[in-house]
Amino acid sequence: MAHDHKLEIFRGLLKFRSNTQKIWGVLIFLTIVTAIEVGLGITKPEILTKNYFIGMKLLNWIFIVLTLVKAYYIAWDFMHLRDEKSSLRRAIVWTPIFLVCYLVFILLYEADYVYTVFKEGFLAWNF
Repeated sequence: MAHDHKLEIFRGLLKFRSNTQKIWGVLIFLTIVTAIEVGLGITKPEILTKNYFIGMKLLNWIFIVLTLVKAYYIAWDFMHLRDEKSSLRRAIVWTPIFLVCYLVFILLYEADYVYTVFKEGFLAWNF
């Protein structure tokens, strides 16, 4: 990382003249993604809450994907991963993404199993 930071985002689609402009651009992008999440969380569209994909509502999948997009972009821009060598970037970015996806899958799969056991099994909710 011996050179200046790039003043562009989205692979050069948006270019900025200063770091301050770039920070505002990234802030606007992250705000838009967060606004989409909050809007979906408030409205909870029926098409996203009634349909399931791998045992989970589509709305929850959208939340997870948008959260990963924000985390990836924050690491990419604010932690300056884009300025590092590609092998280091891959090691830093893909390992946690794989582990988070695996953890989310295991947690949701087990939670669905426990819910099914308590709902349809001989055990009852005793909390």
